[in-house]
Amino acid sequence: MASDIIRIGTRGSQLAKAQASEVRARLMAAHDLPEEAFEIEVISTTGDRILDRPLSEVGGKGLFTKEIEAALIDGRVDIAAHSSKDMATASPEGLEVSAYLPREDVRDAFIGRTAATIDELPHGATIGSASLRRQSLLKRMRPDLKVITFRGNVQSRLRKLEEGQVDATLLALAGLNRMAMQDVATEILEVERFLPAPGQGAICIQNRIGDERVHGLVAAIADPRTTVALTAERAFLAELDGSCRTPIAAHAVLAEDGTVTLHGMILTPDGSRMHETRRTGIAADAEALGRLAGRDVLDAAGPGFFDGWGA
Repeated sequence: MASDIIRIGTRGSQLAKAQASEVRARLMAAHDLPEEAFEIEVISTTGDRILDRPLSEVGGKGLFTKEIEAALIDGRVDIAAHSSKDMATASPEGLEVSAYLPREDVRDAFIGRTAATIDELPHGATIGSASLRRQSLLKRMRPDLKVITFRGNVQSRLRKLEEGQVDATLLALAGLNRMAMQDVATEILEVERFLPAPGQGAICIQNRIGDERVHGLVAAIADPRTTVALTAERAFLAELDGSCRTPIAAHAVLAEDGTVTLHGMILTPDGSRMHETRRTGIAADAEALGRLAGRDVLDAAGPGFFDGWGA
């Protein structure tokens, strides 16, 4: 019956649809369901439509989720598939993040047109990125580079690169892997050198609180290790009140002995100032660990560190 179909809401980019398809495939395998038991509903978001301004000027992370969340609340879809790094630190009333899928590669990929690596870029080269975190880290590594805002989906950014609008760009390796496009990367940036965004590489599933049918289906594909890491990273982000207006990086790892280690960082937009911390604790305390790490960097930065950024 049509009423039994699980509708998965997603953005319309090739990457977003690949992520929604992964959610569907995992649900099919976990519950022995046919593809016809699911429908993928493409929903246009504000963030996909506004491409001429930095996200920090037009509303931040919610621009990629609010229309999909509205469809969840209205009952037009049953599940939302999101990139975790696009998510605000709290869901709208009535919604919850109920699962994280097994995490893909968390690293960033450098794609150079005129040089294969960041170090090989000539003095004054232009590099494009929509991420304040990436922009700040690049300026810290190479103050001589011209770093510009570079919006659009993966395909449009690669097209702009090929057209010569910039000398290089950066993309999440996870997204390239999910679209079998990893070969476009000319350098993979190791985590310790280029700390990723909180949640990078992880797909999360959002649904209505109290929808027991969907919650039961989704619980079967939740990955415990990713859940611990993302709990710590998102608590760090929440303590900093982080958004697309603030350059924040974090990466948590769950070890075999059950301990979780979080490396967190904040930067000024020009990359001139940076504060970082590392904390380790037990997995059950992942949220508290993330909160404490956030306080560490806030205390180190002092009052006013975030004042005036994208105001």
